[in-house]
Amino acid sequence: MASNPSVRMADRALRLPPVAAPVAAYVPALRTGQQVRTSGQLPFVDGTLPATGKVGAEIDPADAYAYARQAGLNALAAAASVAGGIDNITSILHVTVFVASAPDFVGQPQVANGVSDLLAEVFSEAGVHTRSAVGVAVLPLDSPVEVELLCLVS
Repeated sequence: MASNPSVRMADRALRLPPVAAPVAAYVPALRTGQQVRTSGQLPFVDGTLPATGKVGAEIDPADAYAYARQAGLNALAAAASVAGGIDNITSILHVTVFVASAPDFVGQPQVANGVSDLLAEVFSEAGVHTRSAVGVAVLPLDSPVEVELLCLVS
């Protein structure tokens, strides 16, 4: 079994993307002592959202799962940028996943599993976390998902 997050990521052909530039007046992540909190991260790929709209309407829940996974990678990149690298992240404490939802969509927890499953792959037991999966009317730039992380760092 791989001993650290960077090796586990390499074993899965995962790479941290560049940290996404903020779309307003905030920083992507902030370290305080042994904790890093990220701002909400969207599922940007090469600076572009792969889709826009509401999950359960324009966005299929399976696609939203993949977008939550991508937003989670972006959040890890932001956290790693202030932690001194991904291997300095010792534990994931909490994840908040916002899901832009059609009025009758109730599958937010399954969408949020996209990021939770990613964190389990990358951090193994240290990726076990508390979580909130929240349905909302709209997200910035009409993104289908947004992810925030709270991490413990060395």
